[in-house]
Amino acid sequence: MNNIEVKMINKTLFLTYFYLFIYILLSSGVILYNKWVLSPKYFNFPLPITLTMIHMGFSGAVAFLLIRVFKVVSPVKMTFEIYATSVVPISAFFASSLWFGNTAYLHISVAFIQMLKALMPVATFIMAVMCGTDKGRCDVFLNMLLVSVGVVISSYGEIHFNIVGTLYQVTGIFAEALRLVLTQVLLQKKGLTLNPITSLYYIAPCSFVFLFVPWYLLEKPTMEVSQIQFNFWIFFSNALCALALNFSIFLVIGRTGAVTVRVAGVLKDWILIALSTVIFPESTITGLNIIGYAIALCGVVMYNYMKVKDVRASQLSAETLPDRITKDWKFEKKSSDIFVPDNTSDNEENVGVSGSASDINIDEEAPLIPSSRLSHIGRTQLTGK
Repeated sequence: MNNIEVKMINKTLFLTYFYLFIYILLSSGVILYNKWVLSPKYFNFPLPITLTMIHMGFSGAVAFLLIRVFKVVSPVKMTFEIYATSVVPISAFFASSLWFGNTAYLHISVAFIQMLKALMPVATFIMAVMCGTDKGRCDVFLNMLLVSVGVVISSYGEIHFNIVGTLYQVTGIFAEALRLVLTQVLLQKKGLTLNPITSLYYIAPCSFVFLFVPWYLLEKPTMEVSQIQFNFWIFFSNALCALALNFSIFLVIGRTGAVTVRVAGVLKDWILIALSTVIFPESTITGLNIIGYAIALCGVVMYNYMKVKDVRASQLSAETLPDRITKDWKFEKKSSDIFVPDNTSDNEENVGVSGSASDINIDEEAPLIPSSRLSHIGRTQLTGK
């Protein structure tokens, strides 16, 4: 390779790692920020529905400006029937997941919440089987069992265990899992794909409306009798960080692929658990917490690996032999331009390691993007939770 090619590769690698760093920074920052705002011990704004409605209103307004005013992207062909039968139920479960998930911050620590989020693949698998989008398999079931055992051990080791907060978080996880499955069933099977901006444009306002009912019944009376402080810049910056997280996820997936985002999500969880114990001293982690979470994480990693392998196998089986030969030849040619250790290595691994798959328009991870089964970023796709 000449110096120009080396510089291009270095630039690509730098941008890839930079986007990953921004994603991890924003994802961790939004979660810690939400905890700080909601916690009675800190900013003392114990109104999770109100905070979520601020996020939805801000995101919906920005999406409207980007689509209708500045015309950054074009709206999809959305009929009333599709909106009523697809977007509305998806928004309802999305609003529920946000409501329950944010309420959990009032009762349990950030570290324990991240450990409970390891149940996301379990909840998604159960909902997918119930909705008929996935089949019950013994190997997947064993993985889900491993994750569940790990979460149980981690919960047993939690010093400040709170049953109310745990139930809120687990309910939010299952609501989010059902939203992901419904997105696949109701939208993608109709050929409708939403990018982050159009997702905000259609789903955020509808979620805002659904959240209005519990807000009116549960939090509006509290706001009338209690002196709740409202700082414009605090809430504006909080909503802005959540919005920026959306776009960082979009950039990271576009440059690296869904599997890389999953790996980055695992790294983010460990960083977040460590940071939360420093920022919030009441978040105490025990050895049993770590052991249980490590067990659950092994199951999550194995589950992600099986899903990637299944997608790639379905891709290969769907291609004709001449197409596969042509693709393999192109793949080998473009991969060798990036990295050739001994001219005998697996080219697919070379591209993955280089981190520049998107630059050469070959990304075996890309087909995972529309599946909406990103175990670690499902909740953050719209709000940064």
